[in-house]
Amino acid sequence: MQYTRLGRTGLKVSRLCLGTMTFGLTADEATSHRILDAALDAGINFLDTADIYSRWGPGHVGGESETVIGSWLRGRARRDVVIATKVQGPMWDGPNGAGLSRLHILQAVEDSLRRLGTDYIDLYQTHWPDEDTPLDETLAALDSLVQRGLVRYVGCSNYPAWLLLKSLWVSDVNRLARFDCLQPHYSLLHRSEFERELAAACLDQGVGVIPYSPLAAGFLTGKFTRANKSPDSTRSDGGLIRRLLADERAFQALDLLREIAAAHDAHPAQIALDWHSRSSRPPSSARAAWTSCWTSLARRRSRWAQRRSRASTRRRTVSDYDHSRPACCHMRCMCSATSCAASKGSSMALVRALKGSQVTGPS
Repeated sequence: MQYTRLGRTGLKVSRLCLGTMTFGLTADEATSHRILDAALDAGINFLDTADIYSRWGPGHVGGESETVIGSWLRGRARRDVVIATKVQGPMWDGPNGAGLSRLHILQAVEDSLRRLGTDYIDLYQTHWPDEDTPLDETLAALDSLVQRGLVRYVGCSNYPAWLLLKSLWVSDVNRLARFDCLQPHYSLLHRSEFERELAAACLDQGVGVIPYSPLAAGFLTGKFTRANKSPDSTRSDGGLIRRLLADERAFQALDLLREIAAAHDAHPAQIALDWHSRSSRPPSSARAAWTSCWTSLARRRSRWAQRRSRASTRRRTVSDYDHSRPACCHMRCMCSATSCAASKGSSMALVRALKGSQVTGPS
C-alpha cells in the first residue's frame, strides 16, 4: 500500500480510502467487520463515514455506519486507523437538527464520538455547505473542536471553488483551523465539476482531495451491461446509476475501460482506481506555466511601481507625455494586467485538464 500526506499536513494516509456508507444498511455488522478487516490487512488505514449514514434506510435514524465502525474498533489500536466523518445532515427533529451552526456542530461531534467509541476524530468534514450559517461561525466552531483535542483536522465536501477559497480566506484572516482537504464527486464519468475550477484551486492552496464515488456507484466495475441493466446490485435503484444506464456515452466509456483492463490483465475497477492514482500529481509543465504567469504579473507590477516612483520625483507638463501611448502608467499597467490575464487563462485551461490535485485515493 502506498501512503501520502493529506494535503499540506503531516498526516499520512493510504492512497485508498475505504468508504463506509453502506455499513449498517446493505452490509450488516458481521459483513462490515470482514470488509474492515480485509482493508486493514491490505494496508488501508483511512476510513470515511458520516453521521447521516444511513438515515434514509427503512427504520434507520442515522449513525448506523459510525456505530458499526465503533464496534469494530473495540480491542484494536486506535492510533493505527485514521477516521474521517462528516457533519451537516439532519440528525434529530427540530430547526437545529441539521446544518453547520455552532449549536449543531458541538452536539453532533459529541454524538459521533459516542457512536465511534473514541475520544477524538482524525478528520471532521462539513458534508455540504449551509447557506443559513455564516462561514466564520462554522469555522470558529470547528476551530474550537481542534483546540479542545476532539478533532485533529477539518475538511469539507461538495464545496464549489469560490466557497472553498472564501473559507480558506476566512480561516486565514481570523487565524482559525482551515479546511485541509476537499471531498468532491469525481470519477472518469463525472469530471467537469472538479476539473473546471476546483483542481486548480486545490493545487494552488495545498488542499488534499478525497474523491467520492470513484467507481460511479459501481458502474465502472463492469457489472452493468447493455443487455443486463439490472444486475444483483444494491445500487441499481440509485439516481446516478439510472442516469448512466440511460446514456449510451457511459457505455462507450465502459467499453474502452474494459479494453484497457483486458490489455493489462486487470479488472475494470482497478483501471478506474488507477486513473485516480495517476492523476494525483499534475505535470511539472503545468506547475511551471502557473508559476510563470504569476511571476510575469509580479514583474510588471514591480516595473509599474518603479515608474511611479520616478515620476513622483519631478513635475511633468502635458507636453512631457507621449500621447501615442496610454495616458498614464496606470493605464499601461491595466494593459499589462489584461495581457497577463489572458496568459493566466491559458495556464488555467492547462491546469483544468489535469485529472486531480493531491488525490489521496477514492472513498
